[in-house]
Order: sequence, then structure tokens, then C-alpha cells
Amino acid sequence: MAHFGTLALAATAGGLLAVTAAPAQAVDLAGETIEWIIPFSEGGGSDRWARFYAPLLSEALPGQPVVVVKNMPGAGSTKGANYFAERAEADGLTILGTSGSTQFPYLLDDPRVKFDYADWEVVLASATGGVAYLPPDLGERWQDDRAALIADTYFIYGSQGATRLDLVPLLAFEMLGMQVDAVFGLKGRGDGRLMFERGEANIDYQTSSAYLANVVPLVDDGQAVPIMTWGSLDADGTIVRDPTFPDIPTFKEVCEATEGCETVGPAWEAWKAFFIAGFAAQKMVFLPGGASQDMVDTFTNAFRAVTERPDFADISARRLGVYPQATGASAETFKRLATDVPAEARAWIKAWLKDRYGVEL
Repeated sequence: MAHFGTLALAATAGGLLAVTAAPAQAVDLAGETIEWIIPFSEGGGSDRWARFYAPLLSEALPGQPVVVVKNMPGAGSTKGANYFAERAEADGLTILGTSGSTQFPYLLDDPRVKFDYADWEVVLASATGGVAYLPPDLGERWQDDRAALIADTYFIYGSQGATRLDLVPLLAFEMLGMQVDAVFGLKGRGDGRLMFERGEANIDYQTSSAYLANVVPLVDDGQAVPIMTWGSLDADGTIVRDPTFPDIPTFKEVCEATEGCETVGPAWEAWKAFFIAGFAAQKMVFLPGGASQDMVDTFTNAFRAVTERPDFADISARRLGVYPQATGASAETFKRLATDVPAEARAWIKAWLKDRYGVEL
């Protein structure tokens, strides 16, 4: 697919992407408050990503305005995105953070989507990963006899919805032959983790930032066992082990080792296309349409300054994992990856959603 070559051009050995924007004209945000809308509940990967960046962005913007993260969950993240599209002024005082769970409804023509990514100015794009995990008893069986576990276990998974980023794990689980009952309606992946911790779900996944902060302690305490990541893409567009979690096998590896799961054919191609759209450019920051070029350059330069800090690689690895962070032209490339999926993959996914979950789009 064309996505792979595009990604290869954007990737760098150091894992950080930053393109120098044109010098911004005098923009002074002193005394202002920047409202950063996150259309998910607290505690999930997007929330932690924004709260990591917010103080760094405040420091890097001219005048050092206060940057406040405002959680606005609902309707699988379309509530907050629709609010931004309808209400945000072009003065730079409101920005939006999206994730794959915002991109997927847009890609799948969800009727609740009242926004268009083409209208927005991207100023940062962040790649990420994801890790699926089980409670210790099931994790042990997964390691010892995965086929038997899959054959006789009924899994419960807390989900935001089949058309959200959860599409990637739900399709992966099905391709492995797992019997998974998805409990839909959660407002964020953090709610799925809480279900797991309360024993209301026996399988979960979190994006890398939330996994590092909230699930690694569970793993260390023997309360969770990681079973696979979704992987990462190398410069040739091949799925390889996630650089943040190199000791955990990818879904591709698990699939290849599981009878009945294939890494060729329409299901695999659809899964891979949406994995790329959902994780290679998973989280993005936008200014609303109509924002001046000076304001776009100001935010682009601020995020670039953050990613070029001498300590950024260290502090971001601990909080976000080891993934590209893109600005300028590279961010535009990532935006294209996240919002342009091949027509045949979209058609296959829509048919699968209708057959599997009764979702018609």
C-alpha cells in the first residue's frame, strides 16, 4: 500500500520527526489560557499524552500561557471533536487532541461525525503502540497452551465501540479465534483498564502511554501478563516488534503461530491498514480552520522546540514510549496516514462490522 513508502520517507533512525517551520511573526500569548480538548475520559492514553505535553507546550509558547487539558468524552470521542469543529475560535486559544478512536469514525462515515480533518491545521502528530494483556491465570495458560485457552475461554472486553480504535484489537481477537464479548459504551480506554482491575473484564489493551503508567505496575505486582503488542512499522512498512516493548511478541507473530489465523488475505490487509491509520499516526494536535499562518507556525515551532529539548528523548520514553513525534511537513504526512485508508480496506471493515456487530455505516 502507498502508506508504507510514505511512512518510510517520514521515519528517522532516532525515532523523532521534526520539520522546521517558517519563523512565526510576533505572537504573544502572555496571560492567556490555552484550552486543550481531549475527547476522552481521564486516565487513558490520550489523556496522559496531553498531560505530558501540556506543561512543556506552555513553556515553549511565546508568553508562556497556561495550557489546560479539558476532558470532553462522549459518543466515542465524536462529541469533543464535534464541539471543537463547531465552537473553537481561530485565535489559537483552543486546540484539539485526537486519537485513532476519533479517526476511525471519520474514516468509516459514522453519522455522528460532524467534522472534517481537512478543515484543521495539524501542529503535532505522535505515533504510538498498544499492548494486550490478561490476568495472571489466563496469562499462564496463554504461554503454556494458547490453543486450549482460546478454545475453552470466554473473554470479556470493555470497549468504547466497534468503530473506534478498539476495532484493531477486536478484529485481532477474532482472527485468533477468541470468543470475546465486547461491553460497549465506555468513554475511554482508562475505563477498560478499570474494568480489568475490578475483575469485570478478563482481557484488555492500552495504548503505550497508558500501559507504561498504569499497567506496568500491575505486571510488576503479578496482576497482569502482557500477551502481544500490535507492533510497529519499519522503514519498509513491515510490522516489527514495538521498540518500546521489544520483549513482547507482535500480533503478527502470534497470528502466524496460531492455527487458523492468517497474515495474508482480506482480513489481514484490512487489519493492517487500520493498524497503520490508528497507530502510526495515532494522536494529533490541531488548530481550527481559519487559524492564521502565524498562529500555526507558532504552535508548530513550540512543539518542535519541545521535541528538540536535550532531555526529550529520555522523558518521553518513560511517559510515551519510543515513537516518532512529528511537526511541520512530517505532521502533514502523518495526518494523511491517519485519515486516508484504501477503499477496499474500508469496504471490508464495514462489511465485517455489519456482520459481526450489526453496525451499518
